Amino acid sequence: MNNKYEFFIAGRARNKDNILKICDLFDKYKISYYCFLKNEDNWGYGNKNQTPDEKQKEFESLDLKSDIVLNLFQKDLKGEKDSKNLLLVLPAGKAAHIESGIAFGLGKKCYAIGEYDATDTLYNIFEEIFIDEIELEEFLKNYNKF
Repeated sequence: MNNKYEFFIAGRARNKDNILKICDLFDKYKISYYCFLKNEDNWGYGNKNQTPDEKQKEFESLDLKSDIVLNLFQKDLKGEKDSKNLLLVLPAGKAAHIESGIAFGLGKKCYAIGEYDATDTLYNIFEEIFIDEIELEEFLKNYNKF
């Protein structure tokens, strides 16, 4: 099965700055990825002057079946299906954890980065949980050799 992306990067919009730093690492090593934040200007709501928290609050006020929400759902789900692996950037919300479960169910390798609040048996879906960007970078340096 050919994948368009090596990784699907999942996380919470309120963790935008951290997620974009992770994306920079993937760019550095020329590893393809899908990240929902990379198409942020095309979401159909909000503006560039909003903080991630303000933008997320506006999104959460939208109707679940609105065109905006359904369009983003379809784009993100396609990005996930078109990816070989998943990386969850912690802390993450419910949606990102659901995306992790979808990836695992689709047979994709799942990874995470960051600290988790408490031990949970389901975190065993992750092949590895990187403590920080340094550990992730070491993994990415060697990724193309796998």
